[in-house]
Amino acid sequence: MDREIKTWLFDILNAIEEIEQFLPQGQRLFEVYKDDLKTKRAVERNLEIIGEATNRILNKDSNFKISHSRKVISLRNRIIHGYDVISDELIWGIVINDLPKLKSEISINF
Repeated sequence: MDREIKTWLFDILNAIEEIEQFLPQGQRLFEVYKDDLKTKRAVERNLEIIGEATNRILNKDSNFKISHSRKVISLRNRIIHGYDVISDELIWGIVINDLPKLKSEISINF
């Protein structure tokens, strides 16, 4: 595997693991998340990293398979450029429903 792609996959895994540290498994409550500005910003930043790393991977190898890669990149762009319309519910849903699947997929490729 290409060294740069491997580095970006590592960055994705690392960002997911940081999000998991911010939101420990037994303490994942939306009400707590939405009232914690620091955690929200940290999660959003890591989602930006995931989107940027995904974009770099696809620019290097457009055939590299990452499920929903365009949605991942679009989320990154939406957080950066549409920061004022990002809902806590949207981010929470992605963290709870989509990140575990992405982590599993990336781990297999890594």
